[in-house]
Amino acid sequence: MKIHAGVLLLMLQLFDELQAVIWVGTWILTSRQEDSHIPALLRVLAWLAALSEVRRPGALNLLSEEAEALGMPNRDPSIWGRLGCCCQICVNDGASSQCSYRDVIKHLNLTRNKDLSTMVQPLKDSRNTTVIYLDVMLYAILDMKEKEQQFVGYFWVDMSWFDDYISWDPDEFCNITETYVPTKAVWTPDVTIEEMTEKDKAAQSPYLAILYDGRVWLRNDMVVVSSCRIRPNKFPFDTQKCNLSFKSVIHSDKHLKFEQISSSKDISEWSLEMMKTQSEWLFKNMSYSYDTVDNFGVNQSMVIYTITMRRRSVLYIVNFILPVLLFLCLDLASFLISDSGGEKLSFKVTVLLAVTVMQLLLNEILPSSSNRIPLIAIYCIGIFGLMLLSLLETILVMYLMEKDSASQEGRSDKDRSLSEDCEDKPCKGKFHNCLRDMKLKSCVSAWGMSSGETSSELLQVAKEVRITAKHFCLYISSNL
Repeated sequence: MKIHAGVLLLMLQLFDELQAVIWVGTWILTSRQEDSHIPALLRVLAWLAALSEVRRPGALNLLSEEAEALGMPNRDPSIWGRLGCCCQICVNDGASSQCSYRDVIKHLNLTRNKDLSTMVQPLKDSRNTTVIYLDVMLYAILDMKEKEQQFVGYFWVDMSWFDDYISWDPDEFCNITETYVPTKAVWTPDVTIEEMTEKDKAAQSPYLAILYDGRVWLRNDMVVVSSCRIRPNKFPFDTQKCNLSFKSVIHSDKHLKFEQISSSKDISEWSLEMMKTQSEWLFKNMSYSYDTVDNFGVNQSMVIYTITMRRRSVLYIVNFILPVLLFLCLDLASFLISDSGGEKLSFKVTVLLAVTVMQLLLNEILPSSSNRIPLIAIYCIGIFGLMLLSLLETILVMYLMEKDSASQEGRSDKDRSLSEDCEDKPCKGKFHNCLRDMKLKSCVSAWGMSSGETSSELLQVAKEVRITAKHFCLYISSNL
């Protein structure tokens, strides 16, 4: 009998039917069993009743009320006392055995009221406001796209809030103060970043932590691609600031409010310690501010984080600024090249084309939407203008030299033709050219003088010829 009763009670307890446990217990106590069997049966019944108390608080009180309603006969005045004593002992043993996280979850009823726990804000009074506490840390600066004006960063975002329906006493659960549940098991705020232009590619955290006092803590890592206004006026010695604005998608400031937990100094120091990569930028600091914005008639609370970065300029100095300056030095050194050939002109054109290529590379880096001309662009345009003036000067000098050379060749050809005419004709109307070129011998021979005459006679004849030529030229000019 003892074996069958114990098995029956165990099977009924597995189905969690408290009324059946009460009925079987009453049957055991009212049946005619030997007194030696009663203590064992009472212990079994008390153990099952204690399990019911653990799984369903208040089960012992219900058991007592139902037993009295059934009019349990009192065969032995000590039976009910022994039952209560055994139940109290088993309940105390069962309560001390609640040391698992499942017991906490069952106590919170998160598995039964799953839809209700995730649908609405966890507020017992709808007039209250849920405060979202934020902590944002910059883990890595992945890229800064100046042309598209985008900032790519890797962040750790900690969010915490209070759930009015989550609480337990750690003393009743072996000092368990926190546990972890799936993210979809409780309500989570709809937090977004206003400047985000692409969907977050990082995997969201599947779990969150809940604490005994009702605090819910969620941590996510995010790859944020956000719009950032780039100001390249001092490129490559510029400092940029990018903003990240955290706000709710739809809730107003009456329902959700955002607050930053740590100070600006703390989050800047933590970001510097945790920073893994910074690309071509140097992280300086990160600050935050509060704001309330009106989005389509809805006032929303917002926390704005400002990230300040400075560009590493050494690479641009070595690969861009210094080569352009060296090109200018080469252009100035080309003045030592002779202007007689075309090597100087071709050299200057080659250097000018090299600077043009450098300007094209600069155009690929700087955004075209800037209202002010960057200093690096002014630097390149200035050097390009100096080299262009140098090229124009070389072209002008070569043109003047070529023109002077052509005029000299023309005069040489003209003198050569005059000399030929003086040798062939009796110097008609051209004695002044013959005399200027010291063609005296030809002119003297034209007048019939022999080579055997003395030098004094030749000088005399030359004087006469000069006088005659002078009178002849005067005559010709007067007649013309």
